[in-house]
Amino acid sequence: MALYLYETVPNEAHREDPAAVVAGIGELLTAAGAEVIESQVTRGATQIFTVAEVADDAAAPALDPAALDAVSVSPPAKVRIVGADLADIKAARPAAGYLVEWDIPAEIDMDSYLTRKKANAPRYADVPEVSFLRTYVREDTLKCLCFYDAPDEEAVVRARTAVSTPISRLHELV
Repeated sequence: MALYLYETVPNEAHREDPAAVVAGIGELLTAAGAEVIESQVTRGATQIFTVAEVADDAAAPALDPAALDAVSVSPPAKVRIVGADLADIKAARPAAGYLVEWDIPAEIDMDSYLTRKKANAPRYADVPEVSFLRTYVREDTLKCLCFYDAPDEEAVVRARTAVSTPISRLHELV
């Protein structure tokens, strides 16, 4: 099985209540044979991040923004989960409070990324009020999405500083 990330920008009409867009993403992916692992919505519903599992021998389905009444939907980007077990994510469907996007520099390949992540992860203990939950890193290493449970944005920034990893974009999730 392979995991794919979809980034959706809902139309303005769905910003107050994006539930229909989230449901539509799930319906389209399920109809195409994929399993939605999670969909996370940013505060203000400016973006929806969806991770879906697709059979290894199947092509990841593209989603039509018009079918979702959305401004845009990214092409599927293959990702891998780091720092959590997929079976645990499926069983618990854990919510997160914050999402950090990091645009990974071009000189960092997947092996370098994983080595860096493993070396820096113990430093999260320096910020005990923040729980690192999971990361999805794109296989092309263009970016990663890191999910946290934290009391506020400042705590997430402190955690990222502790692990010496920048923030490209920080989103509160609802």
